[in-house]
Amino acid sequence: MRAKKSLTVFQISTALQISEQKKLIIQKYQEKIFRFFIEIVKTWETSRILEEFKKTFIYPQNKTETETAIYEIIFANDEEEFINTIKRCCYIIINNWLAARKYSEIKELVELFNMPLIYEETSSMTINHLRKWLINFIKSKDFDELKLFAKRYEEKEEKHWSDRYTSYLLMHQYVNVKNPPEQREAARIQAQQLKEKFKFDLAMYTARSNIMINTYQKPKNPTILGDEVLQLIKTIITKRGQFSYVNIANIFLKQTEGIKYKNFKQSLQKYLIYSVERRECVLALNVKLSKKLQPLYKDQNEKTLTDALLLRTCKRVVEFLTTEDRQKPSSLFVLLLSQGHALTLVIILLKITLICKQVRPHLEACIAELIKYYLKYPEEECKWVVNFLEIFRITFVIYDENVQYNLLQMKKINSDKNAVEIQDYRIFSQIKFVEEDSEETQTDTSGGEESLSEEYTNPFTIEEDMSLIDADIIST
Repeated sequence: MRAKKSLTVFQISTALQISEQKKLIIQKYQEKIFRFFIEIVKTWETSRILEEFKKTFIYPQNKTETETAIYEIIFANDEEEFINTIKRCCYIIINNWLAARKYSEIKELVELFNMPLIYEETSSMTINHLRKWLINFIKSKDFDELKLFAKRYEEKEEKHWSDRYTSYLLMHQYVNVKNPPEQREAARIQAQQLKEKFKFDLAMYTARSNIMINTYQKPKNPTILGDEVLQLIKTIITKRGQFSYVNIANIFLKQTEGIKYKNFKQSLQKYLIYSVERRECVLALNVKLSKKLQPLYKDQNEKTLTDALLLRTCKRVVEFLTTEDRQKPSSLFVLLLSQGHALTLVIILLKITLICKQVRPHLEACIAELIKYYLKYPEEECKWVVNFLEIFRITFVIYDENVQYNLLQMKKINSDKNAVEIQDYRIFSQIKFVEEDSEETQTDTSGGEESLSEEYTNPFTIEEDMSLIDADIIST
């Protein structure tokens, strides 16, 4: 019996050693391939790089060092590492081409996987094996992620409603630490470029919409909300001054500095509900947030709030409001949207980012999970979700650090009027460009009338401001 047990342990030990050796061999060949593509992407013409990629991964002939290396990975019969190798090489190329603004070439790289040759059988068992793995890769989520980098260079007509929100799907790739560093960096750059394009398009639309022009020259609306987007933007802009979301966030942070975590959670709940207009919405949020926040990190209740604990808490609250299991919408998300409170939910999410900027990537990753969940539905069946996504991206553009939206008075306000009519104002937007070794500049997209929004100094003390957070209902 002892001999049998000793033999089993010996076999296990031997198997582990063989597995480790195999892993080291594969890594050696992978590094050879990675180094090769890192070198050529900086100096070779794009056409040569694409050709070399095909020779390495689609029809290798075991002639060059990289072709031999890919053969060795195939001989090791490790499909997962083959996929990891091809993924990382794709993102090594994409990352460099994004920096060089070679956008159409990125599309060409992705289109290599549409070659009919991939589906052809050959007399070589090794090549057939490789192509079977390639086909599996093309059918995988990894390839769906890769295709996102080519979407902005395809025809202008979107194929699916989710195409409008590609930047969030890319941010999901960025926050996933399991992805190769090249993929994460490429996703971050591409997502930022798409956001900047939407930001600029929206600013141009709001500016041109206020100019009397020929109906045939109507400016293109980058949203799907029609002219209602102008009313939405005005509604969001009017929440400015001493009780703006930014000011209230700063007051909240000052008031909660150095307090116990238990007390912070109670204050956080009041802060998030502050400015919610409808009473039934306030009551529902109070009940559901209380159930989530009270037991959250209970072992930290008597400890002082730290930046790390603030970030962890904000991440959990974002999940309560979007998706808790990263697979389906949370009950709070469904409740608020089904009752028509999309703007309320967006403002609450905005307020979370205003007290913890570091939570923004996590928030966008959760938004991506929601988009993935609803991908299977046609736009007509999930209009309420699409409406939320539009309001979300518009609101976050308005509160972006390098863009400023204000309202400009177009007519003289009658002194007899008790209230300002929002239609008497036009939207004025400025985009700030920050260039290296230069001062910050602004692009003025309006005309030049007097602005309704001004710089405010808070006339209240911190204590007086925070007392307002105890109110049940505050109008937006």
